[in-house]
Parts: sequence; C-alpha cells; structure tokens
Amino acid sequence: MTHFSSRRQLIKAGVFAAISAPLAQNSLANTFTNEQLYSNVDAAPWAGFKVGIASYTFRKMSLDDTIKSLQKLGLKYISIKDFHLALTSSSEERRTAMQKLKDAGIIPLSCGNITLENNEANIRRAFDYAKDCNIPTIVCSPHPDSISILDKMVKEYDIKLAIHNHGPEDKRFPSPYDAWKWAQAYDKRIGLCIDIGHTLRAKVNPAEAIVKCRERLYDLHFKDIDSSEAKGNTIQAGRGVIDLAAVILSLLKIRFDYLLSIEYESSPDDPLPAVAETVGFIRGAVAAAQKKK
Repeated sequence: MTHFSSRRQLIKAGVFAAISAPLAQNSLANTFTNEQLYSNVDAAPWAGFKVGIASYTFRKMSLDDTIKSLQKLGLKYISIKDFHLALTSSSEERRTAMQKLKDAGIIPLSCGNITLENNEANIRRAFDYAKDCNIPTIVCSPHPDSISILDKMVKEYDIKLAIHNHGPEDKRFPSPYDAWKWAQAYDKRIGLCIDIGHTLRAKVNPAEAIVKCRERLYDLHFKDIDSSEAKGNTIQAGRGVIDLAAVILSLLKIRFDYLLSIEYESSPDDPLPAVAETVGFIRGAVAAAQKKK
C-alpha cells in the first residue's frame, strides 16, 4: 500500500495544533441558528470536512469530560453513543445533554452505533431518540429482516440511516458492499457508515468503497489499524496499514459532506493523547492531499 512519504512532517504540521487548540467559543451556538451551524464549517484545516469524534472513543468518560476533550482537540462535531446519552433517557435528559453540547459549540451529526431489531417498537425508539436530539443520522446495525420497517421510518421521520459494517465477525454486514446491496431497492435515506478499519479487515479497499458507495454514504468512521487480518486493532493514524492517503483523496473526490468521525477503540481509560495524534495526522494529511489533488 502507498502511504504518505513523511509521517513525521504530517504530524509536525498538525498534531501540535490539535493538542494546543483553543477552547471552542461558547458563544458560537448562541450566534448562529442550528441550520447555520451545520453549514458553518471551518474549512481552513479540514478542506471542508466535518471532522469530529465517535463518542465511543471516550466511553469510559462522562459527557462533560468528553466535551472538554473535544474542546482541547479543537473539534466541534460528535456522533453520540449511548454511553453518553442512553437510549432509555427521558426527554428532559436529552434536552439537557443537547444543551451542554450547544453551549460548548459542539454539533451532534449522528448517533450510534445502535442495534435495530426486527421490531417496530425497538426501531421507533431509536428514531424518537434522534428526533428529540435533532440528530439527522442514525448509525446502526439493523436486523436483515427489518428493511420494510426501516423504509417506513425514514420516510415518516425524515432521518437517515447509516448502516455500520463491522468486519469479518459481522454476520450481517461485514463490508460496505453488503449494506449497499441490501439497501439499494429502498428509500435513499437508508445508507451507510463506512468504518474504514473494519472494511479493510473484511478484505475490501476502503478508498474504493467510498467512491462506489458515495450516493448513500452518510457517515464515516476514520481510524488506522495495525493489521488487515481479522485480529487487527485500532492504532494511531499513520502507524498502521490503511492507505489513508487514498481514503482522504476519495473523500475529497466525492466531496464528502457528512460526519467524518474519528473512532479510537484502544486505550479507553486515556484515549486523548492517541486521538490528538490522529487529529494532527489528519490535518497534515488533508493539506498534503489537497496539494496532490
């Protein structure tokens, strides 16, 4: 695989800025409407990408501490996992959590990964959760027999589904192409969250999958892994085996406009240093990819 020629230069270009990024402006959410916030992307370091965090990364931390981590990283987008806001939460608990994010200038663009059973009540609960939180996309692992219910729900709620592929151990959707084929005959709001690490472990090129599935690509989990075999684990970006240069070029090519979630599954007790390194790598990699493009 072809990698960036100088990982050290990329880290130098970005990681120190990521670690020392100023706290997000708390007045941001009060200055713009929700619609304006969604389109108010700081394009300078990210080429227009909405770079954020899959909150599973900080699963052993509270929502308050997760918000502080995002502020330290200079990121303002998040995919909420139920560790930080339970699916069984009340409407008041949801309002409180969303207000905390808003006050910090952080925008929730998706939630999940949520397992959806072949049961309308179970699926409706997830859609009500997203609706209450004003979240436009549910990252999910749906039961294969639930497609008719899902097709009904995306139309009723006007909320997108992003089916998360989970590699060779996933008996439902190991690769993005499995989700792509399954959803094709149904409403276009049923799409994909491509996890590039699990995609490579399923022996599929993630950069190619991004381009081929672009019409229904509504979320993306960004990571590197130490092996392309089934046992491969998350590692800091640029230290592993994924051709991240090709991934970023593909995202630029399709003008990806949804959440690019950094998901770091290792070291859950203290993920911030590794995530900061990954953020810095992405900054440098995006700059290099723009020049190459």
